[in-house]
Amino acid sequence: MIFLGHCLLVVATVRLGLTLLSYNRVRSLVTRLDARQCASMGELRRVAWGVAAAARSVPYATCLTQALSGQYILARQGNESTIRIGIERGTGEQLKAHAWLVSDNHIVLGGSIDGFAHLVDHGSR
Repeated sequence: MIFLGHCLLVVATVRLGLTLLSYNRVRSLVTRLDARQCASMGELRRVAWGVAAAARSVPYATCLTQALSGQYILARQGNESTIRIGIERGTGEQLKAHAWLVSDNHIVLGGSIDGFAHLVDHGSR
């Protein structure tokens, strides 16, 4: 329950930050921590569960909010990760963007990348 409470606080703070500040400013605050090691699968699953569960209680906790929150939580543990941003291929008239949290080539948050074109990666540093 303590970890879930921590996740809720992080998701709500990141969501508020994205509302009040630019994405680049929030990302710079999240990535200022020194994260160099790879997380275990257990740690990745725990972060994915905690952030996804907390996001259900935070209005407008989008994929970007969740990815930044997960990256912050992993970085606090010293674990590196990357936020991958892409757009949906062949959508026609409306552009649909999506964000994922990736650590050691494992998708932690954001679901499948199938059907999306990769635009940019933003690492822990």
